[in-house]
This record gives sequence, structure tokens and C-alpha cells, in this order.
Amino acid sequence: MKRLLPLALIFAFFFAAPAKAEVSIVVGSGGVEKLPIAISTFYAEPGADSKMAQEMPLVISENLERTGLFDPISPRAFIQQPDSIAKDGPRFGEWRAINAQALVTGVVTKAPDGRARVEFRLWDVFSEQQLSGMAYTTTQQNWRRIAHIISDEIYKRITGEDGYFDSRIVYIAETGPGTARKKRLAIMDQDGANHHYLTDGNTLVLTPRFSPNQQMITYLAYYNNKPRVYLYDIDSGKQRVLGDFPGMTFSPRFSPDGRKVIMSMAKDGNSDIYTMDINSRKVERLTNHHAIDTSPSFSPDGNKVVFESDRGGSQQLYVMGANGSNPQRITFGQGRYANPVWSPRGDLIAFTRMHQGKFYIGVIRPDGSDERLITTAYHVEGPTWSPNGRVLAYFKEVPTGPKGETRQTRVYTVDLTGYNERMLPTPVDASDPAWSPLNP
Repeated sequence: MKRLLPLALIFAFFFAAPAKAEVSIVVGSGGVEKLPIAISTFYAEPGADSKMAQEMPLVISENLERTGLFDPISPRAFIQQPDSIAKDGPRFGEWRAINAQALVTGVVTKAPDGRARVEFRLWDVFSEQQLSGMAYTTTQQNWRRIAHIISDEIYKRITGEDGYFDSRIVYIAETGPGTARKKRLAIMDQDGANHHYLTDGNTLVLTPRFSPNQQMITYLAYYNNKPRVYLYDIDSGKQRVLGDFPGMTFSPRFSPDGRKVIMSMAKDGNSDIYTMDINSRKVERLTNHHAIDTSPSFSPDGNKVVFESDRGGSQQLYVMGANGSNPQRITFGQGRYANPVWSPRGDLIAFTRMHQGKFYIGVIRPDGSDERLITTAYHVEGPTWSPNGRVLAYFKEVPTGPKGETRQTRVYTVDLTGYNERMLPTPVDASDPAWSPLNP
């Protein structure tokens, strides 16, 4: 498989002491007024990669536009050209004339070792102040990742929130008829680029989950018609068996420190929550109830676990201590609740809700307050959080064909306001996504 090329961060610094930003966006409220931002083509010095200088701003623009918070201005409106910016600096009056409130400029040069040095600056057009500036040295093959890192810096400087662009999504790629569905593990950048398959499709794979602190995936596969859990190292392409679990009812998720996995297993006809230490393979039982307990997810501090259970008579969400103590029901709405997953910020739990033939993706606070339904569809399921806890990815199945006789399944993203749903491009049907932490 193609490895993620290492980022050579020769230096990263602020070129000037950043002024207090007059340009800002408040994240988290609905109806946000988009920030007009101009992202100029980077200037390529003689001998530098001119294609990189042209394409990096396009990726940055697309990243920011997809957030629903930024309104990139068309380059056709630009008056000042990249060579002029590199030589004389921005002529802010010309950028104000096209209504730009923020401006991104950059220069690409060729380093002595043949790699590319990429420098960018973020400007407040009205105060005529530089807000941020950084430089990176990288290989030509790794330029998209630099564009994502620059996007993260712009997003953070203007919104005050961490970005999420330098991350990846693993999912189940589905092909073939419904009676003989082939399911492969696939991975891509968060914008759908650099897509490739991790498994060959000879074995049915399900429910991939990312480690929170390393480039590792755990997933469930059926080996000789029995569920087996694997650990897959993305960078090396190597995988190893975590264990065979004939009674498994839900694939493991990692603990926040990456040392354990938590899962649901059925023994003697009863499904309960267990943890397993990855190194010692020691198994610890957390719940012991006659009901079905499944779909566990750790809080980011590792102190609590959310899970679904029908112990109250219907499928609802519960929160308990990491040792299984004091389980408390947190959902009381109509319908059934499933697929809980804790936000990396710790403030919310995402879930799937099913009621009167409809599926919903929603969020709720860990104490059971402030439940909100964000999106709904014929079939929508499997929420997963962006690294900054501000965006959700999930898969949606929609009827297709003249009479709705066929189905199409794709991965979508939406922010917590529910007003910016986007479909991620995948070459085939896609289900059960899992969002990675930021790339190391």
C-alpha cells in the first residue's frame, strides 16, 4: 500500500508577531455569515514547482469552503497578481475592492536538496495586518498534506477552534449485488483524495475504528465464518490478529490511551461489555446484566463509557464508569437509540435514533440534557467525529432508480448546526466511516 510520506518540518514560525485578529468567525451557532476570503495562487520562484503553487491554493479553498464558514472569492476577481504580492506585498485597497476580508498568499521555492519550501501568510485586509505566517519543507508527493496543514492554521486563527483537515477517513467500500455484497476496507483523506483500498475483498470486513494516538485501525472480519478482530498498521500495511471472538456483537473501539479495546460479546446467550488489554490480552468484564449491552465508547478522558442497552425495556443509551460502575440512562425520547460515540471534546455524544420508520443522527450531552437531532434520511447511521469535535461523518442510504427500487450508500459530513451537509466522493458505495485523529 502507499504509505503516508513523512512531513519534513524544517521550520515553522510566525514571520511577525500576530496582531489581534479583527477578522473572526464564531463557531457553533446556526446561520453563520460566511467570511469572504481571497486565496491567491502561490508565487513559484524560478526553478520551483509551478503546478504545486497553483494547486495548493485550490485545495485550501475547497477545504475552507466545505466548512460552510468561509466564502472563497473567485480568482477571476483578483486584481493583484502573485508575482506582485511576492515582490511588493499585498495592495490591500485592491483586495478590499473585491470585498475580501481575509487574504492568503504564498511562495514556493526549491530547496537545495530538491524538495519544495512552501511559505504562506494570512492577512486581515481591513486592518492591513498579518495574522499568521508559516513555512514548511516537503517532497513534491506530499504537497496535499501541506495544503491541509495550512488550512488547519487558517481555520484556527480565524475561528479560534482547532482544524480537522489534516486527517483521514476509513470506511467500508461496498460493491456487488445485495445477495453477494463484497466489502473492503478503504481509506482516504478527509476530502476524498488519496483514496485506496486496504483489504482485497476476499474476506467480509466490518466496523473499522481508529486508534486515538497512532496510525492504527481495528476492524472486524469473518474468517472461516467466525468473527475475528484485526489490528492494521496504516503506515506499514501490516496487520495482526487481536483475537477470535465467536460471541462478538460489536467491533472494538480503542481506549483514549490506545492500550485497550472495548467491545460487546455474547456469552451464554447474554451480551455484555468487556475490555481487552492489547499487549497482555487480559479481558475484563464491565457489565453483567440479563439485557443486551452493546456498542460501547469511551469518554476522551477514559473515565466513563457510553453504551446502548435494552435493560429499561427499549433500546436506549447509558453512561457508566470506566470500571462498569453506576450505569445511568441518559435518553428518554421516543424510538430506539444506537451507535453512541463520544466527542473528542468530551462535551457531546453522537447517536443514531430510529422512530416511526425514520433514522436520525443526533447529539446529546453526557448527562442526558440538550438532545438535538441534526439530520434524517431513509437510512442514516454510524456517526463518527472529526478530530476537533465540530463535524460529524456518517453514512446515508437513499433510494435510487425511477421507482426507488435500488439503493445508493455514501458517506456524508455535517457540522453541529445541521446546515452544511456534504457528500464525500467515493468510487463505490460507502458505509460505516471512522474519522482519524490529526495525522502525526
